[in-house]
Amino acid sequence: MSGEAASSTSLDGGAALPGARGLEGFAWDDGRLLRARVVECALGRVCGGCGRPLGRPIAFVGDAEERERNAFHLPPLHVACAATLQRQPAAPAELVTTAGFEFVRPTRDDADPEPRFVPNSLL
Repeated sequence: MSGEAASSTSLDGGAALPGARGLEGFAWDDGRLLRARVVECALGRVCGGCGRPLGRPIAFVGDAEERERNAFHLPPLHVACAATLQRQPAAPAELVTTAGFEFVRPTRDDADPEPRFVPNSLL
């Protein structure tokens, strides 16, 4: 995600996934993230792309800043679903695989107001 894209990834009403117009998946509709589905992906350990249970490895895609922070806004994905997402024009370029993750719900005083995923066992 570019800097512009990172700021447009707000989930408060279904914000657009950068470069993903027309993309359909479990956690987004026509390229818009669906907050309830993102939370469901976290709590149910299901893929944000296809909605099926996650195994290992788990993939996260994001921009260079998200990779550097090790905190991603897009939900967890199967590696194949991540590859499908990355084929979209202007899609997030960074891919991280992990064996597990933590789901962080922002607090009122959190600088980042969006839920995020923190991989904890990078592969």
